[in-house]
Amino acid sequence: MTLERAHIDALTAILGEKGLLTQGLEAYETGARYDRGRAAAVLRPKSTAEVSAAVAYCVRHAIPLVPQSGNTGLVSGSTPDASGNEVVLSLDRLGGGMDLDLDNRSVRVDAGMRLSDLNARLEEHGLFFPIDLGADPRIGGMVATNTGGSRFLKYGDVRRNTLGLTVVLADDEGTVLDLQNHLRKDNTGVDWKQLFIGTSGAFGIVTECVLNLEPLPRQVATALLVPAGGAQVLPLLRAMEEKLGAYLSAFEGMSANAIKAAFAHVPSLRNPFQGGHVPDYVILAEISRTWASREGEQPLDSVLETALAEIWELPSAPLADALPGPPQEIWALRHSLSEGVKHLGKLIAFDLSFRRGDIMGFCDRMKAEMPAKFPGVAICDFGHIGDGGVHFNLVVAKDSPLLQDETFEGRLRDWVFTVAVGEYGGSFSAEHAIGRRNQAFYDRYTSEKRKQMAAGLKALTSPARLGSVRFG
Repeated sequence: MTLERAHIDALTAILGEKGLLTQGLEAYETGARYDRGRAAAVLRPKSTAEVSAAVAYCVRHAIPLVPQSGNTGLVSGSTPDASGNEVVLSLDRLGGGMDLDLDNRSVRVDAGMRLSDLNARLEEHGLFFPIDLGADPRIGGMVATNTGGSRFLKYGDVRRNTLGLTVVLADDEGTVLDLQNHLRKDNTGVDWKQLFIGTSGAFGIVTECVLNLEPLPRQVATALLVPAGGAQVLPLLRAMEEKLGAYLSAFEGMSANAIKAAFAHVPSLRNPFQGGHVPDYVILAEISRTWASREGEQPLDSVLETALAEIWELPSAPLADALPGPPQEIWALRHSLSEGVKHLGKLIAFDLSFRRGDIMGFCDRMKAEMPAKFPGVAICDFGHIGDGGVHFNLVVAKDSPLLQDETFEGRLRDWVFTVAVGEYGGSFSAEHAIGRRNQAFYDRYTSEKRKQMAAGLKALTSPARLGSVRFG
């Protein structure tokens, strides 16, 4: 489908010549992981007012819209479907505005600003938006998916760090909903912004955000920890929390398969393990302070070493080895895992979360049962052990006969989710939110009452078709 000439002319009048694309749409039609659709056109507004006017026009003429922020999502939530009937509304021109309030330690930004651009502009003030990611999304998409990241343990997710929003609703007026509260404490009624955080743009398009900021860490110490076994990972985490308290800012788990994939894909990475032998499981631990080193104060490297020495002597013996190292080098390994795993073959990825004590049990069970149930599938898991999240990545060789079986991936996903959600009480989407890839599992695992409530909220906020998710 292509838009009728009358629609093209009307939307061009609203958005200007640069605000409407009908050709060269591949970047907007192609997702970060395998998904590819067809768009009738791409709208590129540069202000909340333009978003409102464009949305109102599309709603009145029954033109379906798919909001798209940085298009870095992994569950087909921001790309059009294959019909060619949907119009992408991109935030890529909505990124220039920023108002910093140093006293309030907050910032108002346009939703199209990149995370890297925001933090680069905040760095001179000694502040940052504390959501650490391997990708570089736009802020609006981070809000719509409630992004977590590697330092959730200390700073929480986007929901915890969002103070206010401006949202455009998908109704006949393109209603602009001003929820730009700069307060951290306000118990005067329903916290309406929460409807639009983590709901994938289905209830409205986020155009402006008011965010909490944190002081940049001035001292950081990191180490790679080798637990004595899978059963010792959580005792090790509890010991770290007891010994280090609020200093502990990351506790990231990495399987041997994921680490080996990173080493193979990024030759510049240094293998720090004795003899090059990668342990079965490794923890990246980070501690940090927000002030400069003071005279007479124990250096942070020494704080970490002291804590690890005390943990080493515990009767439960949770720690088998510890390799302190430069933060930049150690984080380079962690941030290379995704790309390394992706290059091993066909990636079938799961973004799961559990009670912290269940993560290793689930992973161990999968490793024990996978060879019999799905031979030829390699497990390359890593994740945010400190907050209960795990990127449970499965890889199949590109020439594997499994990929010729059209039922294979569906059967595999059904089994993993049955165990993770049905038996362990976990979540099928820890921080990737809902997209077409997760729709069937939302439908399966969400109660009818919750679906009815979501449908009611959808009808109240954005009654027109918006986005790729059906919450009702």
